[in-house]
Amino acid sequence: MFLGLKLLFLILFSPFIIGIFLYGIKRKTEFIGKAILSIYTFGIGFILVMLTIGILSKKKILYKSDFYGEYTIDRNYFSGKQADWQYNSFRFEIKKNDSIYFYVTDGKKINETYKGIISTRSTYKSARLVIKTEKPNHHILKTNPTIYREAWDFFLVFKSPKFNNMYFRKGEWKKIEHQE
Repeated sequence: MFLGLKLLFLILFSPFIIGIFLYGIKRKTEFIGKAILSIYTFGIGFILVMLTIGILSKKKILYKSDFYGEYTIDRNYFSGKQADWQYNSFRFEIKKNDSIYFYVTDGKKINETYKGIISTRSTYKSARLVIKTEKPNHHILKTNPTIYREAWDFFLVFKSPKFNNMYFRKGEWKKIEHQE
């Protein structure tokens, strides 16, 4: 239905819009011509700016391959001692063979590893991550993560019964340099 309305609008109003533009070009040295051409220039510029903003802010569409990689706690979301402790205590990796390795760590040292497999649900335009772990599993992995998509990136939020929301972002673990 909307396609028909758009087509009707285009058929009815495009001759009018083109006619005014041609009138503005014909009278470009007069005030009315300058005003018409200024309005058209502003309108076209506005449309181009809005299209650019729309393209640049469009949320990333995720595919299964986008989830492969290493994940660490996102310390930029919440900073402080708790975030630093979580960053040094938990991280995980999703490999291309669809396996997940969740690490309980002490800085660089890995103390425990919880293994599982991943799959994705494609009931939406963007893939959703599904994690199945071997028993016993870690409390962080009891539920599937919520995925928050951004224009160029995404992050995963796990609901932990002990720590509440835990924000993970793709990236390699690096030692924290404390500024005191």
